Amino acid sequence: MCAKNTSFVDTDVDLHLKISNYEETVKHLDIYYGIVKRQLLRYQSAITGLFPVLSDDEKVASVRDSVYCAAAIWSLFQAYRRIDDDRGKSYELGQSAVKCMRGILACWIRQADLIECFKKHQCNKFALHSKFNLKNGDVVHSGDGYPHLQIDAVSLYLIYLVQMTTSGLQIIYTKDEVAFVQNLVYYIERAYRTPDYAMWERGSSYNDNTPEIHASSIGMAKSALESINGCNLFGDKGASWSVIYVDIDAHNRNRSIFETLLPRESSSKAVDSSLITTVSYPAFATHEDVLVSYTKANIVKKLKGRYGFKRFKRDGYKCAIEDKKRKFYNVGETKDFENIENEWPLFFLYMIIDGVFKNLPQQVKEYKTLLKDVMTIDSFGDPYVPMFYYITKENVEYERADPGSQLRSAGPKYEDSKASPLFLWNQALYIIAELLTSNLLHINELDPIRRYLPSYNRPKRPGRYSAFQTRQSSGTATDLVVQVVLIAESMRLQAMMATYGIQTQTPHEVEPVQIWSSTELMKVYTNLGINDKLKLTGRPLRPIGALGTSKMYRVCGMTVLCYPLIFEVSEFYLYRDMSLLIDDIKTELKFVSRFWRLSGRPTICLLIREEHMRDPQFEEMLDLFAMLKKGHCDGIKVRIGRLQNLLSSSCMEHLDFVNNIGAQDFEFQPFKQLEYDYSGYQSLTDVPKAMVYSEDIINVQVIYFIFY
Repeated sequence: MCAKNTSFVDTDVDLHLKISNYEETVKHLDIYYGIVKRQLLRYQSAITGLFPVLSDDEKVASVRDSVYCAAAIWSLFQAYRRIDDDRGKSYELGQSAVKCMRGILACWIRQADLIECFKKHQCNKFALHSKFNLKNGDVVHSGDGYPHLQIDAVSLYLIYLVQMTTSGLQIIYTKDEVAFVQNLVYYIERAYRTPDYAMWERGSSYNDNTPEIHASSIGMAKSALESINGCNLFGDKGASWSVIYVDIDAHNRNRSIFETLLPRESSSKAVDSSLITTVSYPAFATHEDVLVSYTKANIVKKLKGRYGFKRFKRDGYKCAIEDKKRKFYNVGETKDFENIENEWPLFFLYMIIDGVFKNLPQQVKEYKTLLKDVMTIDSFGDPYVPMFYYITKENVEYERADPGSQLRSAGPKYEDSKASPLFLWNQALYIIAELLTSNLLHINELDPIRRYLPSYNRPKRPGRYSAFQTRQSSGTATDLVVQVVLIAESMRLQAMMATYGIQTQTPHEVEPVQIWSSTELMKVYTNLGINDKLKLTGRPLRPIGALGTSKMYRVCGMTVLCYPLIFEVSEFYLYRDMSLLIDDIKTELKFVSRFWRLSGRPTICLLIREEHMRDPQFEEMLDLFAMLKKGHCDGIKVRIGRLQNLLSSSCMEHLDFVNNIGAQDFEFQPFKQLEYDYSGYQSLTDVPKAMVYSEDIINVQVIYFIFY
């Protein structure tokens, strides 16, 4: 649960600030306040609170650019909070950021029907829009008429929603909005398998309207899931029903695919500058130092230029020779843009911010020097960072022959000699970078939830909800102990297992804890995010994975432990294969041990049925239990014990949203213990034998006659 700002931001933040003169601090802040007013707030819509991409655009607002503008305004708000008499500037800035974030939320809520369709069919047709009418928030482009499917934009919004809420701003007002944000989580959960158009709104590098799996989108979604898990959207004044829940298995899939893709961006892009925003500010999606360093070094080596970074190789956007009449390129046309791609100063700003977070003063100095050479002055005399630098048409051939030899011009350039408009994304990042490098803003104020720190170094959130809290072991958690509970289907099965020295418990013995199937838990989760007003149906019927069934749950006053999917009863013939089941158990233990990312130990329920004991290969199962009893299994630390003794060290998830629906609306079906007329184990003949199957005798001669 997101706590008040003071619980996350250190009380000694002021000690890190270099400016000791109070009046000088106020003077510096007022200078940046003026810049924000003239370069950002001036262009904020008075109705929707959104921002355009360029300052001269009075019709179309962009979600991604609006979020960054809100972040810049919020960062100045954070800096002003230490000033006692700010003459209302802090409140104005804070409410301007809130207005923008709520404006985006209002536009998206009007498209709640698209989210409902997207949960079933992940495609551009049902994607939330990334562009809206600046004045009234109406749809600008139809679903199929624009590449709206940009999972990174929705994820970015969720990250800043949590950051701003943690800092004390109130963005979410009603229960309906809480339900909608929960559905935004469902929207991004499957980023790892959803091709999108990503940050540059072009999909593949060939610009042929083909979406791709992008590492930048997956990483941003992974970061958003981590940030919003267990967050109370009402801040410290919230109730149990304003908490957001995240599927840990969905998070793990995104993490796994993201780190597998790095340092590559997608199948058509070997390197892309958008990854800087993912591995560094604002997402900080991975803390594998080697992976982060290699990804950044790869981008710097292949895309860095004198005027900025190229977005990706053979990027023809706004190039002098690009045909502006065509939306998409012809086959092989991207070859024409090789070595003449535009360079974007935007990434100098990202590298400056990254240097501050990573405490790399040399990097900060280097990119501040490069930025100074490409900056200009606007009509008010304020610093202005051009959108990009391009090669003019007459110099294209010279640049191709000798890359980096030609001077570039600032863009976009208009033929009627009008002054270039402001690129608000650049100006927003410039404000943030200047506040950080001027020591007017501390990194803990820009990142209250400590995304820049590995999860094991972040302050633990107060509250009763699970949180990502791993150990410092390169993400593998090699010293993690996996807790195992053995549940026998009946008392006589328990007695027989005891003769082999295997201590088990029956469902009656673990009471009041209930043993559930994962399908029962799925039914509970389907009520999370339901809203009749917005016609939202809650969580899709997606299976609960191995990590999800390794948590203990509190549901309507009941304590619940779920057994994994591998123990679900199935009519498929492989369900009867004992060797396969043993391999599945070992795989499950290894998977949970390697990818567990929550505070508390995982608890796995191994269900033993009587039909298992009748299997000829049951001895192999006994060997496995004997191995687990010794405390290890294929190099994994295991602890077998009574469930009651393992509760205190388990990871407990409180499903408080069920209390608002009412337990009477659910029909829970816990795992039932087999009952017999007598108790105790008498002999092996007490165990029912397998059913006798009678089959018709087939006349082989008749079959031979029919076919031959």
